[in-house]
Amino acid sequence: MATLRIEHAITDLDTWKSGFDRFADFRRHAGVRAYRVMQPLDDPHYIAVDLDFDTAAAAENFRDALVEKIWATSETARALVGTPKTRILEIIEER
Repeated sequence: MATLRIEHAITDLDTWKSGFDRFADFRRHAGVRAYRVMQPLDDPHYIAVDLDFDTAAAAENFRDALVEKIWATSETARALVGTPKTRILEIIEER
């Protein structure tokens, strides 16, 4: 399993969450198996998202699609502030 971690500043959670929810089918068709949305306790204008995939290649393809199709315009990324930071992670140990 591979996880695509995305972190970025947002204008507000409600606007961001509305946009995130609109792309549920996009995530499912791209192979997202599970996801977690997190926010720092001390920063309501920042979000972290973990998206789980079967393979690193699927995570990379999804990241590329985000950059090219979703984050490319303010219309599809209305609450996004700045450039998201992404990393693809693999589990080394889990308990």
